[in-house]
Amino acid sequence: MTSQAPTPNPSQQSNGSKFAILAGLALGVGLFVYFDLGRLLSLDALKNNRDHLLAFTEANYAAAVSLFILTYIVVTGLSLPGAVILTLAGGFLFGSVLGTLFVNLGATTGATLAFLAARYLLRDWVEQKFGKWLGPVQQGFSENAFNYLLTLRLIPLFPFFAINLVSGLTRMNVGTYAAATSLGIIPGSFVYAYAGRQLGTINSLKEIASPNVIGAFVLLGLLALAPAAYKKFRGARR
Repeated sequence: MTSQAPTPNPSQQSNGSKFAILAGLALGVGLFVYFDLGRLLSLDALKNNRDHLLAFTEANYAAAVSLFILTYIVVTGLSLPGAVILTLAGGFLFGSVLGTLFVNLGATTGATLAFLAARYLLRDWVEQKFGKWLGPVQQGFSENAFNYLLTLRLIPLFPFFAINLVSGLTRMNVGTYAAATSLGIIPGSFVYAYAGRQLGTINSLKEIASPNVIGAFVLLGLLALAPAAYKKFRGARR
């Protein structure tokens, strides 16, 4: 008589998968900190290595594009610092338009992964860390999720990584989140990618994010909210 192996418990398998993913996330962040990889994603490091990066890109264009997008996904998905420097690098290496496109692919994919991680793996931690933001965000998303998130993306006064995580705790579906993120980051990505073409003349990131540029983003954000405001105004008059 042969004995049958016990059937795995689905909940145990789910918990095991979550633990493995969380361990992977922790390992990625730990390696980033331990090897001080943040120093490589700095303006000085980019300027000092620009000739080597440009030579590699010219000799291995497809590989350079793939590595760039993958690096952007990892940095954004793990909420690591350095996205602005990567955007400058994208503009310097690939040009303003293609650089913006590659940044968009990497940033949108990474942001969506962070969104899903917050929703299914890190809910308790995100609630504890950003709970005070959840109420206002939930209210804004309930009125017009796409336009509200679009506004948050257009106005660079809100941390990109925090929006990724807090959005994961809302009822917004993944498709709407990815679409609003992809559209909303285009202006800011283009500004930094365009600035990357003049990398040698940039001494500080503050030179790029001037008050005039910030003001333009704010106006774009307000325009994105206009449909929701008009809808609310019409409802109040009825």
